Amino acid sequence: MWLPRVVLGLMGLSIQQPLAPSTLQSSTIMPPSFTLKESPDVLSPKDMLSLPRPGDPLPNAAGDLALVPISQYSFDDRKTHKSLAVVPLESRSQEYTFPLPQGGDAFWIDSRTIAHVVEAEGGKKQDIFAVLVTYEKGSVGTGEPVLVGSLPVTTAADFRYSLSSGVLVFSAYVYADGDLEAVTENDEAYDNRGNTALVYDQTFERHWDTWVGPKHKSLFTVKLQKDHGKYVLGNSFTNVLKHTELSTPVEPFGGKDDFDISGSQIIFTAKDPKLPKATHTKQNIYLVSFDGSDLVELTSGVHGATHAPIFNRQGTKAAWLQLDEDGHESDRHKVVIHDLAKSVSFTVTQEWDRSPNALVFSEDGDFLYFTAEDIARVKVFVLPVPPTPNTSTTHPKLSDPYKTPVALTDSHAASGIQILPNGRINVFILGNLRRVETDVINMTPDIYRGELTQITKFSANSLQGKPLHPGEEFWFKGATQQIRGWTLTPPGYQTTDVKKWPIVLLIHGGPESCWQDSWSTRWNPNVFANQGYFVVMINPTGSTSFGQNLTEGIKGDWGGKPFVDLRNGWKYVLDHYPQVDPDRAVAAGASWGGYAINWIQGNPEYGFNFKALFCHDGVFDTAYNGYTTDELFFFNHEWAGRPWEPKSFELSRKYSPAYTVSKWSTPQLIVHGSKDYRLPETEGIAVFHALQQLGVPSRLVIFPDENHWVLNAGNSLKWHYEVFRWFDQYVGKAS
Repeated sequence: MWLPRVVLGLMGLSIQQPLAPSTLQSSTIMPPSFTLKESPDVLSPKDMLSLPRPGDPLPNAAGDLALVPISQYSFDDRKTHKSLAVVPLESRSQEYTFPLPQGGDAFWIDSRTIAHVVEAEGGKKQDIFAVLVTYEKGSVGTGEPVLVGSLPVTTAADFRYSLSSGVLVFSAYVYADGDLEAVTENDEAYDNRGNTALVYDQTFERHWDTWVGPKHKSLFTVKLQKDHGKYVLGNSFTNVLKHTELSTPVEPFGGKDDFDISGSQIIFTAKDPKLPKATHTKQNIYLVSFDGSDLVELTSGVHGATHAPIFNRQGTKAAWLQLDEDGHESDRHKVVIHDLAKSVSFTVTQEWDRSPNALVFSEDGDFLYFTAEDIARVKVFVLPVPPTPNTSTTHPKLSDPYKTPVALTDSHAASGIQILPNGRINVFILGNLRRVETDVINMTPDIYRGELTQITKFSANSLQGKPLHPGEEFWFKGATQQIRGWTLTPPGYQTTDVKKWPIVLLIHGGPESCWQDSWSTRWNPNVFANQGYFVVMINPTGSTSFGQNLTEGIKGDWGGKPFVDLRNGWKYVLDHYPQVDPDRAVAAGASWGGYAINWIQGNPEYGFNFKALFCHDGVFDTAYNGYTTDELFFFNHEWAGRPWEPKSFELSRKYSPAYTVSKWSTPQLIVHGSKDYRLPETEGIAVFHALQQLGVPSRLVIFPDENHWVLNAGNSLKWHYEVFRWFDQYVGKAS
């Protein structure tokens, strides 16, 4: 999926202008001076990039404390500073934060001991330290770190610990021999092989932003137990996937969400080793013991990707998310439950037209809690676990309350969902779940939905006085159904204004994604609004969270129905908001949104009347991208075949911006990352070359060290500067 993660609101969890083509080459002349708006009452790009960024909270077993990793970039020293917050969950006590100058991972060994994993001096191993936590009378403190042992690599990550068995499970990169302790020696041999050639006999040859090398990820177990009152790490590491051809977590984004542990077993998802990875999405669910024995596949073999496998706390059931179609990454996610005692699997959300994305069992294992997109929000849902049928089935006969999930939240975007003792979920904290579960199982008409409590406010001081628009939604008639959009107004906006404000249309990527009611440090609409723009964001055909039919509607029709929706939505905004100036309109998009910008360039009959465009890592030649992208399955699904096959060939050429270049005329900024292997940088360079030869004002910005996203804070600030300077040249006050 090609998407910039984008958004609205605050929840602290986690067009064109026809121009006569010039006969002269264009070397775009920028305004003599331009500065981004910055002041105490403006959320500037620099403000946003300087905010603390908390990770998912990790609660201890007692449920009274949680660990929250925090990273914060400083423009003063141009460094990202890491810290760890120990947050009380049962009181309003202040969190205790201590710096992690060397970074590293942290997790609980027991309810009062943190394990901190950090790369050792010399850079050839990782040390594990135990840090004692005190929590008395609402006050949190920590002791001095004590070394418990070392890992013989520098790539260990994704730590899960079983206190009952004293076993630590983690991932790390190893060579084909699967030997963790031989990695350093193998690294030296590989680095000194005498050449830099990378040779491939099958795909993936590169993935996301990395050329695939000789190492792969695997899971390891090692003893971590108390000895004479102190934790000690064992020195015998077991590769539980050795000699299996399996690799997990699944790259490029898989982490701890790709596996879970009980007291003696690991459940995990892995790509099917028998299928070419670049043309298939099929992942299987496996179960294996801590010592690597008794490996068994739990999935049926007829399915697509699988995600987020979990155990219940009793160790009697497992659950995961499963897609039906191999090769279709945006197929609907369905919840599958597996009864470990009966060896029976059954699907429980077959009739529910939404896609869950994270799962947890309740304390007693009788309910499932999960998050799922719904109408551009990410909500928390609950569903009772039904009785296990006699045989495995994808279509069990379920009746209420077992077939319809109940939403417990209705706004913003929940993430990092985890179960806590005493009937609570760690999303903020959603409490009093016993009453919720009683109402759900009894099908009470007015279901109680829990008590939501905010625990942290890491960004509150930094955002004090900054105008943050919550986003206003609007609906309009689209190509096949009602379509939803967002608007955000700039500071100083008044309903009595007339043609005062420049307007920007932001187009999301994916295309199977959506503009959510959430927060982003990349495409943040509040940053656009604070620079003085009326912001419009539309979720057209192809978007998620509005039902699978809308998501599937873009297949083979990239330049069709989505643009009916975008045009209708744009007209709706212009008709209903006289405060905006339609003669000062611009548009921006990334990934599929970048494709949309290039497609709009070549279709002036759409009548958007945009004065300037911005394309970030977008598609120029749709057909050629079917050969150059890393995940070939994506193109093959979107265009109903491989790029040379008749139907796919016809469709991808029909909707390729490359064949509309003769009609291009609108000034355009192009940004691309050289490490983007999803949409290689030649796509952006081709757009720039076409515009330059046409004499259309254009500007190319290349980030040699960025991938599909701009992640470096300094680069991101430059990105924002170039975007707003470009727009200001054509629709700013001076223009």
